[in-house]
Amino acid sequence: MASVRPKVRSRTGGAAIPLDDTDKRLMNLLQSSFPLAAEPYAALAPQAGLAVDELMGRTQRLLDERIIREITPIFDTRALGYSSMLVAAKVDASNPHRAARIINSHPGVSHNYLRTHDFNLWFTIATPPDSELGLDGTLQVLQRLTGAESIRQLPTLRLFKINMNLEMEKGTEALAAAADAAPPRELEPQPYDEADIAVIRALQGPMPVADRPYDAAAAEAGMSTETLLGHLQGMVERKILRRVAAILYHRRAGFSANGMGVWRVPEDDILAVGSRMSAVRGISHCYQRPTYPDWPYSVFTMAHGRSKRECDAILDSIADEHRLHGDDRATLYSSTEFKKIRLHYFTDDYANWEREHAGG
Repeated sequence: MASVRPKVRSRTGGAAIPLDDTDKRLMNLLQSSFPLAAEPYAALAPQAGLAVDELMGRTQRLLDERIIREITPIFDTRALGYSSMLVAAKVDASNPHRAARIINSHPGVSHNYLRTHDFNLWFTIATPPDSELGLDGTLQVLQRLTGAESIRQLPTLRLFKINMNLEMEKGTEALAAAADAAPPRELEPQPYDEADIAVIRALQGPMPVADRPYDAAAAEAGMSTETLLGHLQGMVERKILRRVAAILYHRRAGFSANGMGVWRVPEDDILAVGSRMSAVRGISHCYQRPTYPDWPYSVFTMAHGRSKRECDAILDSIADEHRLHGDDRATLYSSTEFKKIRLHYFTDDYANWEREHAGG
């Protein structure tokens, strides 16, 4: 009789990959300084201290080895008139995967995590300006389909920071250090036209590693590369485009932990405290969100570290600076990543989902 072999659960893309100092320097540059230039790799080579061919070869290897997820434009969801928010749901703790699959089916769900709390499923969702259901109606459908006991809406009241840019070269002390605080960003929708929509449709998604990676999008949008690049620079100035950047696989890049630090900050102090929290290098996201009788935390910060200990160090430094301890703070760690994508805008996927799931 053949022996029974145990099933092994694969965690594709989960283990950290060894990186040399040049890889780390390059990844820092690709996250923050990918140029709006006809030949961006040639423009980046002097900063990286590499020949163009080696820079492009290393970049392609980091993509092939699933350390870099993609190099892509990062558009501002709210500036484009999309409604979006963070949502906390209480779903069946014995089978959260069922609810996660249903939530993941919505094209506007970009992140979905199982976290260590009674509100155990945390996801971000966006709906387009022409959505028939809207955000509230979409969440009602998702609550019905998942059987969630409760769904807590946590929209952004004030955005202090959003910059998913992992520090690859320096250690815990640098991640926990504070820099100059930036002023809070505005969240109002910005005017845009059909030319903007054509550019977004042509460029969104992964960009190839090529000498002239903007050429194909320019041709699709019916303009020269120089015109496209000038248009993109204008979109940056109008706050529609944040930047073009590399998005990393956190774990493969060595950042195995992320902790959502939430803080009970008095109303009158939120502006000053949130601004200082957002300046910490290891904080990628910082928001003011509404409070509820069972959820007193007004400021949310996302910390990323190479270990839980490093995340704790980042959040503890914030707690010490602002004297927020005990019941004034909590940290929710993610135990499962159900979904993480970049949103695509101006597609038919949203209307198709509404027709399929809600008769829209």
